[in-house]
Amino acid sequence: MVSPLSRRTVRGAVAAAAVVAAASLAPASADPALPPNASEALKKYNDLAKQAEKLNEDHLRAQEDLEARQGDLEKAKADLGTAKQAEEALRGQVDVITESTFKGARFNQLSAMLVSDSQQDFLNRMSALGIVAADNAEALGRLTDAVAQADDAQRRAQEATDGANKAVADITQRKAELDSQVTLARQQYNQLNAADRGVLGSSGDMSKIAVPAGTAGKALEYALAQRGDRYVFGANGPDAWDCSSLMQASYRTAGVSIPRTTYGQAGVGRTVSRNEVKAGDLIIYYADQHHVAMAVDSVRAVHASTEGVPVKIADIDSIGPINVIRRLEG
Repeated sequence: MVSPLSRRTVRGAVAAAAVVAAASLAPASADPALPPNASEALKKYNDLAKQAEKLNEDHLRAQEDLEARQGDLEKAKADLGTAKQAEEALRGQVDVITESTFKGARFNQLSAMLVSDSQQDFLNRMSALGIVAADNAEALGRLTDAVAQADDAQRRAQEATDGANKAVADITQRKAELDSQVTLARQQYNQLNAADRGVLGSSGDMSKIAVPAGTAGKALEYALAQRGDRYVFGANGPDAWDCSSLMQASYRTAGVSIPRTTYGQAGVGRTVSRNEVKAGDLIIYYADQHHVAMAVDSVRAVHASTEGVPVKIADIDSIGPINVIRRLEG
């Protein structure tokens, strides 16, 4: 017979075992992009490189914002010029009307009656006065509208100028942050031993892989052809890439234009679930969406990882926590 104390002890042991078992099934807190036995130096490099990658995407987004702001500014300036020309032309028209009025070219009803030779002449003169008055009112109304349009264009031009100046300051700050973080990552990389560099530098599967027909297949074919190329922060090819530039170039080759940054790429096409993934889908990783890969099939993806790591194929779920998956075709 088992005593109550013994029963509690057994139940406690069973509960503890259950906790241990559950813990062994729970996702590991370590970065899934690293091997389980990664050294501390390699982990530190991975953390620094990941931070640099995010800053790289932030810097690229700031560049896009600056370009958009400059476009707004140019349009606002053009609208302002057009509005000013219209305003000046209408001011001239109104000035002519005013000047002719002061010179006596206009008649009021009394003067029209006094100088008329007949009733019909009076009516003709009154009709002419009505037409002139209507023209004058229309000209003044158009001038008022032109002034309002010019004022609005002036306001938009000022807002666009302020926005462009802010974007320039933002891009300067982000570039400084990126440069500092890349320097730290490269310093850490230089401290890695041969074994750690070997882990990073492996090109993985370089075998020929069949791709499907269509746009997604063409994009994937291009991405796969870049395996072994270097990763460089901010690079745009043709022999060095960052994660988002590889995706952009791949789809550009297939005739599809997509944004330059991972943040923009996270919004293209339509969302599909993890169990729907197929070749050519864009897989955006991490809560802040700072990394992207392209699905090779339902299990593998090709991506540009980080400096020191060539473009390569990896298990989709090993790259990092998936944020969203986007499909551009179908």
